[in-house]
This record gives sequence, C-alpha cells and structure tokens, in this order.
Amino acid sequence: MLDLGFVRDNLDLVAKKLATRGGQFDLEGFRALDQERRAAIAKTENLKSRRNKANDEIAALKKSGGDAATAIAEMKNVSAEIKSLDERASRLDDELREIMKTMPNLPHASVPVGASADDNKEVKRWGTPREFSFTPKPHWELGEALGILDLERARKISGARFVVYMGVGAKLERALQNFMLDLHTTRHGYTEVLPPVMVNSDSLFGTGQLPKFADDLFHIEGHDLHLIPTAEVPLTNLYAGETLDAARLPIKLTAFTPCFRSEAGAAGKDTRGITRVHQFQKVELVKFAHPEHSYDELESLTRNAEAILEVLELPYRTLALCTGDMSASSAKTYDLEVWLPGQNAYREISSCSNFEDYQARRAGIRFRAGGKGKAEFVHTLNGSGLAIGRTWLAIIENYQQEDGSVLVPSALRPYLGGLERITGAG
Repeated sequence: MLDLGFVRDNLDLVAKKLATRGGQFDLEGFRALDQERRAAIAKTENLKSRRNKANDEIAALKKSGGDAATAIAEMKNVSAEIKSLDERASRLDDELREIMKTMPNLPHASVPVGASADDNKEVKRWGTPREFSFTPKPHWELGEALGILDLERARKISGARFVVYMGVGAKLERALQNFMLDLHTTRHGYTEVLPPVMVNSDSLFGTGQLPKFADDLFHIEGHDLHLIPTAEVPLTNLYAGETLDAARLPIKLTAFTPCFRSEAGAAGKDTRGITRVHQFQKVELVKFAHPEHSYDELESLTRNAEAILEVLELPYRTLALCTGDMSASSAKTYDLEVWLPGQNAYREISSCSNFEDYQARRAGIRFRAGGKGKAEFVHTLNGSGLAIGRTWLAIIENYQQEDGSVLVPSALRPYLGGLERITGAG
C-alpha cells in the first residue's frame, strides 16, 4: 500500500507512474474525494476558530452580567455542524483508504516502460541450449513413458491441473527440495523456516493477495483461512505488526512449502503437463531490508535464484519486467526463464521482486535503529528459489537421452543415492 499522504501531495506524479502500468485506475475519483475532504476540514477549522472566539465573548458577557443565551444557542448549532463535518471527513478518509487498498505500487525508475510481456527487457542469458541429435520430447511424454509422472490418475482423484509423481519422479522432487534448501542456507545465508500452509485474510492482505486476487485463492469454508499461494505470505507476515532492530537487517528467510492456486485468470494457458497446476511445491526466498540497500538485496536475491539453475546446468535468461507486466505489489521484478527443449521455448521458473514498503505498510512491519528514533517501514523482497515442479520438468527435458532415459545432474546425485540415470519409476 502506498503512503496516503504521499499520494495526496503528489497526485499528478502518482497518476503518471500508474499510467505506465496500463489498466484503468480512477485517480480523478480519488482527487474529488480528497478535495471534498480538504474542504470539510477547512470549514471545520474555520468553525472551530469561530467557536473559540465566541466562547471567549460568551464568558465575557456572563462575567459582565449580560445575556449570552442567543450566542450560546448559535454555538450549539455551530458545534453540531462541526460534529457533522468531522464525521463527513472521517467517512471520506475511510473511502480514500479503501481506494488505497487497491492502488498498485509505483514502478521504480529503472523499470522499463511497456504494455505487456513483449516489452520486457532481457538483461542476461546463461548457458547454451543443448543441440539434440533427435527431436526432444516434452516432459509429459517423457514422464509418462518412464512411469514417473501420472496425470491421468491425478485427474481421477483430484481433477484437472493436478500431478502424481511416481517412484524416482517423486524422489527427484524431494531431492530438489533438499538441494535448494541446502544451497540457500549454507551458501547464501538464509534461515530455513517451516511455516503453516493455511493463513488468515489479514496475512493475505499484508502481502497484497487480498482483496485483488481473491478468485485465485483456495478458501477453507467456515474459517478465516486460505491455502497459501506461495510461502511469501507466511514468511513476510512473520513480522507483521512488529518493529525490527535495524541491526538485524537484512533478514533472509527460505522455506519449502506446497503452494495452491486456483489459476482462475489462466484459463487455456499451459494446459499440458505440469507447468501450471493447482498444487505445486516451491522453495521461497524472502528478505526484509533497509530501504537504502533494498535494490542491492534484489540483485543478490536474483543471483541466489540464478545459482540454482547454474549448478544444475540448466540454460536460462533473466528478464527485467516492464511496467505493464509486473504484479500490482511490485516496484521492480526480474523473471528467470529456463530453456525447455521439448517445448522449444524459455518458460518462467522464478520471479524476484522488490516491493519497497508497499507490503510492509499493509502488514505494519517497521524497523528502528538501536531501539531509538522514528520507526520506518522496511522494504520486503521475495523470489522463487525455485519452483520445484518447473525445475523437475526442466531437468527431464534438458537431460533426456535418445533412448528415453534421463541423466541426473551431478549436483543432485548425492540426493538420489548416487543415481546417474532415470530409466523408469524404480
């Protein structure tokens, strides 16, 4: 959430920046409400000044034995009008704050301006896609042939967009989980957390999923609980309503969790395989940073995610998302896209964002130096480190062999009991 005072004082600048995001946002409605509120406050202040002056005059009249009844009656009417104006200003304040809840974040100055994914800017490319002596297959064909992926039985027990991993397929998911957590905790300095996978609506509001993305969430009927769309939600809200010691910053957390998304806005997209499913596993990275250093922390967080792909020797590219393709909460985002030879395309595998104080303001997360001075809002950041299912399918497609087997990346072999090649469910 943006600072209400900043928006009021810089409405033209805010309108200009939000216009680069595309979409429609009624800032004229905000302006009209704010002008009405300012007028109510100004009139209230004038009436209060008039009442104070009149009270002095009434006191003087009483002291001199004069008749103050008319003045007293008039001031009762003034007091009633002041009360009405105060209530009106308060209602307008509430309306403005409701608008603020839906207002997107302002893009950072370094974000490329654009309307869609076509305007994203590639900033890095790592690795060379492998040249195959045969036509590479997509992961859904390879996984089914090897008996390690069963989409039909997943559909039978749960419906479309669910996955069953079998044998070595399941072990590969578990191996990726442990590999990623080990790398982030031992090499990158993150603290591992195991959070709940059900959260309340306050937590979802804090990170920006509510109210805008309610349709993408799975709600637990009869309870103020939702299944998490990402571990970003519980990790960020660990410090909701708290004031942190500046000396602790940056705080770096990582967690493995299942994630649940209804994908209500993704009808018809990536319907084959396991690219876009309702339940998936992910290792998440979250940081709480000092505002002066948050963009350096975004670069290092992105590098931490890239490192997973590099150790696994999976070709990828890094994109700076344009203003029109970022999430509403983000001030700047990098997407990592891994090369998938079976689909002859790069596909997103991680999104790394700096939200500046947008989430912290919603969740009430502040910091103060040495317990002294004014408390400020921290900057929050997060990114996938990585989406495990998409890493799984990237390995299956990039390491496939002509005989239908799949080589295991050397970094994962210790996590699979030394297994070098996947030849079946096992």
